Amino acid sequence: MNGMNVNVGVILFVEDIEKMVTFYKNIMEFDTDWDGGLWADFKTKSGPLSLAMYDRKNFAKAVGEPYYPPKGINLTMEIGIWLPKFSDVDIEYERLMALGIKSFTGKPETFPFGIRNFYIADPEGNLLEIGSRGQEETT
Repeated sequence: MNGMNVNVGVILFVEDIEKMVTFYKNIMEFDTDWDGGLWADFKTKSGPLSLAMYDRKNFAKAVGEPYYPPKGINLTMEIGIWLPKFSDVDIEYERLMALGIKSFTGKPETFPFGIRNFYIADPEGNLLEIGSRGQEETT
């Protein structure tokens, strides 16, 4: 696949698709044309987001596997949401805290390796890293 025009995306298998779509649409402000069905995909103003959701019970049934609901925080993956500037991370932190979203790591932190970030979880415990690799512009 190297050298091909390949898009990579993440599909979350979700327990309550209505609750999850509402969070990603209303809280995270991602656009979707979700019609209330078993599948939802999202996009941002900068182009396709490569994030989709599918009903977990129906997926297990489709692949012939037993269904086991998840518990707690999903520590097997995260969704990285990368913003242009460090100051954007702080703005997004304040916006999400004002909406009652809790950060697992507290206020944004800048690390020596050049990333500023913080973490939250969606309603089903999937971790979202909200950060930036970019430095602040100086004038």
